[in-house]
Amino acid sequence: MFHESYLENPVSLHYRIHPSSPRTIHTGCDHRVHYTQGGGNMAFNPVQRAMEMESLVMKGERRKYYRFRYSLYYGGIVTADTVGCKFLCAYCWNYFRNLRPKRAGDFLSPEEVAERLLEISKKRKCDLFRISGAEPILGRRSAEHVRKVIELVNNTFILETNGLMFGFDPSLVDLFVNLNVLIRVSVKGWDEESFEKITGASGEYFRYQLKALEHLHGKVHFWVAVVYDLFREKGLKELEKRLPIPCRIEKEYLEMYP
Repeated sequence: MFHESYLENPVSLHYRIHPSSPRTIHTGCDHRVHYTQGGGNMAFNPVQRAMEMESLVMKGERRKYYRFRYSLYYGGIVTADTVGCKFLCAYCWNYFRNLRPKRAGDFLSPEEVAERLLEISKKRKCDLFRISGAEPILGRRSAEHVRKVIELVNNTFILETNGLMFGFDPSLVDLFVNLNVLIRVSVKGWDEESFEKITGASGEYFRYQLKALEHLHGKVHFWVAVVYDLFREKGLKELEKRLPIPCRIEKEYLEMYP
């Protein structure tokens, strides 16, 4: 069942600098995040990238995972780390694995994933679960994989997603109706320009993150999360103007790598 206490523990993202690109994102502090995308600066189509990425990290109903662990976020959560994302966010702590997903992890079935999660759950006496490290929803095959994992662990699951594919294909939302799942939508900008700078994806696709909120509304419990270091109050206010429905907005903060 849903517990409000899960929302009282903000998630801090890890911060990694990429020195190989001239493009930078200013965080509002004394650091700059360098962004590189495939050796060039051209924005890409994230829907196409999602489909291509799904073909790399999915084999039948199995998906690539490289680690299972207990994490202190949300007050304690059992975590499966996967690879494969439609974005290339400059601050992503798992940037290089997601840039080259073929090099990381093993293909595991939903049953194998659930078994490993439940083993940690038993040891840690923790009944909260998530998938981290990448984007869980790349298309229908990956969404069905996640749905089955959620059903098998049979306990509260926080689905961390950028929501883009929920906006592009609303039928994917229906896979998660009536499950014990809370969806945390990480919105990657406050307008088209900021979205493109942060993700490397073409700004025109920002609208699908907003559409995802419409499609989730009334079907699945969800909330919005933003990286406050990038948004600041100005970006936050701009996003609030663009939101299609009233949403709770969680502020998350970057953790600096040494």
